[in-house]
Amino acid sequence: MKAARIVGRVFCTQQYPSLEGLKLLLIQPMDWETKADKGGPIVAADACGSGSSEFVYWVASREAAVAFKDVPPVDAAVIGIIEGHQVRNFREGRG
Repeated sequence: MKAARIVGRVFCTQQYPSLEGLKLLLIQPMDWETKADKGGPIVAADACGSGSSEFVYWVASREAAVAFKDVPPVDAAVIGIIEGHQVRNFREGRG
């Protein structure tokens, strides 16, 4: 899973039939620790009802397609909204 911020929405006048009714979002991949941008924005299908400017987690490739009931042809999917998280280097031991 990867972190991202929702930066926009994508609207299509024509699309593949199994994408009918799916919300397409423009997401900006981000670093988990610093929330810094990682690369350019990408289009992802919304599987969880997320909204504008939310911090979310997303998956790509096959995992993105199986996040939906009818397995649409998507390469990225938002699958959760991040309410909070803790980042810690577990290799350094406890403390």
